[in-house]
Amino acid sequence: MKKLIVSIVVLFIACIPFVYAQEETGEKEEKKDEVQKSEDIQTIFQQRSGGHYAGFSFNYSEIDQRNGMQFGFRGGWIAGHGLAVGLGGKLFFNESDYDQLYITDKANLIGGYGGILVEPIILPRFPVHLSIPVLAGMGGIAYSFEEFEFDWENSFVEDSDFFLVIEPGVELEFNILRHFRIAIGAYYAFTSDIQLEYIDPPGGTIVGPNVLNGLSFGITMKLGRF
Repeated sequence: MKKLIVSIVVLFIACIPFVYAQEETGEKEEKKDEVQKSEDIQTIFQQRSGGHYAGFSFNYSEIDQRNGMQFGFRGGWIAGHGLAVGLGGKLFFNESDYDQLYITDKANLIGGYGGILVEPIILPRFPVHLSIPVLAGMGGIAYSFEEFEFDWENSFVEDSDFFLVIEPGVELEFNILRHFRIAIGAYYAFTSDIQLEYIDPPGGTIVGPNVLNGLSFGITMKLGRF
């Protein structure tokens, strides 16, 4: 877990030079576009501009009444500055705790989900504006435990299940640079029923069917041509 968090932080720091380089490139491209537009033949129906972006998110949510973290990625094509369509996904886990019933080691829930992303962007040209991302797809969840604490090589899955998910959200988005935005958001996940049971001894439900349903809060960093 610690290695994963450190890797994500390093990845974000490594992206910073790319943001500034893209900013300079974008300014040059914009000047070229302005010159090109002045020379283009004007028509009655003008083609709307398009763009693209990739985003990385860090979210907090309560999973099975324990603190949980989500790490997400999304990206897509932006039509006319006001509607993004693409793909997105998240990995999640909650904090480990001792299972006092059958498993005497620390156990937690881990998994991920992903699918199609549709994101209307309201007043995108304003420095602070709203976006409404909606993610719909499927995912998987597992009940995992470690034979010895912090021993990832000896981790075992007690049970797992697949589910369908739809997750709408609302974000307050800040245009930091021309090609870099930060969004602070709240999201609510709705999933199909989840069933996790003990395998040995058989029987007994580990969590309820709606264990992933609920609010999450997070921050998303977006790089692209908006």
